[in-house]
Amino acid sequence: MFGISQLYNRPLILLFLTTIFWGGNTIAGKLAVGNVSPFVVVFLRWLIVSAIMLGLYWREVVHNWHHMRPQIVMVAAMAAFGFTGFNALFYLAAHDTTALNIGIIQGSVPMMVAIGAFVVYRSRLTVAQALGIVITICGVVAVASRGSLERLLEVEINPGDALMLLACLFYSGYTLALRNRPKVPALAFFAVTSTVAATVSVPLLLWEGMAGNMIWPDFNGWLICLYIALFPSFIAQVFFMRGVELIGPGRAGIFVNLVPIFASVFAIVILGEPFELYHGLALVLVLGGIYVSERFSHKERPSHA
Repeated sequence: MFGISQLYNRPLILLFLTTIFWGGNTIAGKLAVGNVSPFVVVFLRWLIVSAIMLGLYWREVVHNWHHMRPQIVMVAAMAAFGFTGFNALFYLAAHDTTALNIGIIQGSVPMMVAIGAFVVYRSRLTVAQALGIVITICGVVAVASRGSLERLLEVEINPGDALMLLACLFYSGYTLALRNRPKVPALAFFAVTSTVAATVSVPLLLWEGMAGNMIWPDFNGWLICLYIALFPSFIAQVFFMRGVELIGPGRAGIFVNLVPIFASVFAIVILGEPFELYHGLALVLVLGGIYVSERFSHKERPSHA
C-alpha cells in the first residue's frame, strides 16, 4: 500500500503536486473575489500557516534562533515582500484581470530571478539565458497588451496585470535573498517567515477595514482561505523543500515552469475563461523562453575532463 512515508520519498510526485497546488492558488484567488477581501485572505492565510508551523516546529525555531537573530531584519524583509507583499498584490490583481493572465505572468519569475542574479551577484548570464529572457518578456508583453499592438503603443496595460508584474518582482527579490538566508533548517526558517508574514499583514488588514473594503469570509470564502493556507502555502512549501532536498534545487526548479500551464488549464476548465490566441502565443513564448534558457545554457558551459 502506498503510504505517506513512501510519498515523502518520491520527489517527482511531490514536485508535481506542488505545482498543481500553486496553479490552483491562481484559481482560488479569482474565486475569492466577492467572497472574501484580498487583505483578509492574506492575513488568514499566514495566520493559519504560522500557527501550524510554530505548532510543529517551535523547538527547531528556539534551537536555531541564535543563528537567525543577527539577520532578523533581512528575514523580516523577505517575509514582508516575498510572502505578504506578493500575496497582497496577487489577490488584488485577481479583481482586475483573469486567472489566465495571472498564471502566465507568473511564468516571468524565473527570468526576473536570472536578471536579478546578474545585477546583484554578477552571476554569468549566457547568450541562451539572455535570449530566453527576451522571449519570456515578449510573452508577458503579449498578455499585458492582450495581443494588441495599439494598446502596446499607447501603454494601455490592465491594472491587474501591472499589479501581478509587481508581485512577481517582489517574489523574485525574495528568491534572490534566499542565497544569503540564515543557515538553519528550511522548516524552522519557514516557521519564522510565515509568522512575520502574518504579523506584517495586520496593518494591511486594518487599512482595508478603515477604507470600508473589508469582506470577512462567508462559507465559500472560508473554504477558499483554508485551501490557500493548507495546500499552496503549507503542503506545497513542505513538498517543494523535500523535493529540493531529494534531487537538488536545479532539477526541482524546473518543475516551477509547470505552474502557468496548470493555472491556464484550471482557468479554462474551472472558471470557463476564454482562451484567446494571444494567451496561446504568450504561453508558448514564456515557456519557450524558459526552455531556451534552461536547455541551451548548459550546452554553452565548457565541459571538464
